[in-house]
Amino acid sequence: MYNTLKLAKKGGWIEYKIQLKLVLLGMGVVGAIGFIIQFISSLISYSGG
Repeated sequence: MYNTLKLAKKGGWIEYKIQLKLVLLGMGVVGAIGFIIQFISSLISYSGG
């Protein structure tokens, strides 16, 4: 595994920015899904269900 990491190419600034955007987008999607689930759950509990 050490040799694989040693041979791996270091990404430049552009690759870093693309990866950062993808990670932030993924976190936003997961957060939005969690928010929607919690919101629907609170609506159900407030309506007496």
